[in-house]
Amino acid sequence: MKAEAIKRVVVRGTNWVGDTVMTLPALRELRRLLPNAHITVVTRAGTAGLLSDVDFIDALMLDESSGLLAVGSQIRKWKQGNFDLAVLFPNSFQAALIPFLARVPSRLGYEADRRGFLLTHRLPQPEWRNSRHETFYYLNIVSALDQLINGASQIIERVPDTSIQVSTERLDAASDALRKMGIRDGHPIVALCPGSINSRAKRWPAERYAALADRLIEELDADVLLIGSAAEHDVSVEVAARMRRQPIIATGATDLSGAVAMLSLVDLLITNDTGPAHIASALGRPTLVIFGPTNPLTTRPLSSAGEIIRHPPVCAPCMLRDCPIDHRCMTAVSPDEVFARAAGMLRIETTAKNEDTPDEQPIAQELIHPAKQTPDKLKFAGHPR
Repeated sequence: MKAEAIKRVVVRGTNWVGDTVMTLPALRELRRLLPNAHITVVTRAGTAGLLSDVDFIDALMLDESSGLLAVGSQIRKWKQGNFDLAVLFPNSFQAALIPFLARVPSRLGYEADRRGFLLTHRLPQPEWRNSRHETFYYLNIVSALDQLINGASQIIERVPDTSIQVSTERLDAASDALRKMGIRDGHPIVALCPGSINSRAKRWPAERYAALADRLIEELDADVLLIGSAAEHDVSVEVAARMRRQPIIATGATDLSGAVAMLSLVDLLITNDTGPAHIASALGRPTLVIFGPTNPLTTRPLSSAGEIIRHPPVCAPCMLRDCPIDHRCMTAVSPDEVFARAAGMLRIETTAKNEDTPDEQPIAQELIHPAKQTPDKLKFAGHPR
């Protein structure tokens, strides 16, 4: 296989938000490997917002439905693309069937779901699949392409770049939206994501999020922002109903592109193991993830900004969507413990500011994680004026 012969590439992206973030390093490496190729990513509408500002792909193709009619529509679109190569991140049979029927000459992906005969280049499942971060699972596909083209590859050995860029226009819009919701200048913004779409077992109990949120407001004078997709709105409402104080409910208030921009402005995200955990840490925002039934070796945020908290029982990680017993993996984590970690991540320091009253030591909020890209007009705590 010769790089100069690959002029048009189609990448079948993943379906979940967190997984899409974990494919970003592989997409960057694909662009580095094929700098002159036109790269199209096929993705669902629910994840397209993550790719709206990236500079390492050329086009997005939406795959918004399922069934035979949808497959036929996708096949027609893929044929119109005149692609030379299909790179398949998902393991599903359908992901390989479409490029096969669209007659894409080269089709690269994992030999899974009995689809090996649909691929021209089949990759075995790596032995380290359940012990190494999922990011490397996708990088391994591009590494195989690198070996086909150049005979060797160092891609899998490099430190992955999971960073996400947000345009100034989107930051301005997010800043305005937060102010309209009631965010105050000069106060730390702590976002909480109490839901999870694909697993109830991953959810830290709503009453614990409520107790944590009250302490953040009462002791740190923070603005608490409840976030998530529209499908998780009921969880946020339950958390708010259990609180003494009033949070700001932004759950479902914007599309994914807007949510990404909004997360780029928070001072801390506390969340279950779900998509926003990967987004916020990729944005360089301090992120604390509460882990229970899932495996942090494979799905923790792959960023120095991300931290995890867990007390796994012998049954964890079970990877179940509903706990069949008493949810002990999540209830083992207390609100006091999460609050202490949150305060530490925000670097709350107590200082004496008034020399006339040395016994009184008001809290000084020193937030040391400024956003990488912040519009001049933003004056929230932790961000330059």
